[in-house]
Formats: sequence, structure tokens, C-alpha cells
Amino acid sequence: MSLGSSLYHARKKSGLTQENVAEKLGVSRQTISKWETGETLPDIRQSKGLAVLYHMSRDELIEYDFDEQQAQQMIDSVSEEAQARIDWNRVWSKKYPVLGTYHKTVHIGDYAPKLREMLTQLRVEYGYNETDALLVLKDILARVWKGQM
Repeated sequence: MSLGSSLYHARKKSGLTQENVAEKLGVSRQTISKWETGETLPDIRQSKGLAVLYHMSRDELIEYDFDEQQAQQMIDSVSEEAQARIDWNRVWSKKYPVLGTYHKTVHIGDYAPKLREMLTQLRVEYGYNETDALLVLKDILARVWKGQM
């Protein structure tokens, strides 16, 4: 994806118009349009302003991938009823086979009480419902795995 396209999609994801961005950066709307069409490029200071405005790092802005937006659209298009009928473990195990086999070797009972305790702690301390507590715990685990914590 071109930088212009990345800028366009990042702006759209942020819910801003070209006019909004132009006003905040002190440039014309036409300048924003030229950046997004690839006719010209923002300078280093302007790119920093764009990254701040779009809540991204400059690296993320340059590498912004439209696939994220496509994935979001796919998620949004699946109804609650359809989500309830889908065996997500089976779906994901096609990509990650361990999800379909780990239960045969891992002693889930060794982990379940600790995880249940953490879920309960999130619900009690922060008032999360069961789903939100699960999502927060999953996100914390992902951050630990990525070395961010």
C-alpha cells in the first residue's frame, strides 16, 4: 500500500475529514488531498503531527495496512446470532492447529482455577462483565507474550 493510501485510511479510521486535519496541521485541505493521492509527501514535522492526530507512531502510519480495516468490516458484518453459532475454536484451529489438539495433552484443570480467579478479580475490582473481563485478560496475556509488560 502506498503512503498516500495509508494516510487516507488512517484519517478515515480516526473519523476526521481532510478539513479537520488541515486545520489542526495548519495546511490547506488541498495539501491533505495531495498527500493522500501520493502527489506530494508530508515533511518530517507534518508526519509527526499526522501520527499524533491519528494516534499512531510514525512507523505505524507508514506501514498502516488496509487489511486491518477489512478485518474490522468483516467482524462488524457478522451478526450476534451468527457469532453464537460459530465454533470459533474450530475456525481458528485451521490456522493454528494447536487450538484443536492442546486439550488432549494440557491439563486444563491446572490452569483453570488461576484463570478463573483472575477473571473474578477483574470483574470485582473493575466492574467488568464476564466477556469484558475475558477480553481484558486475553489482552494482558498477549502483551506479556509480546514482551510489552
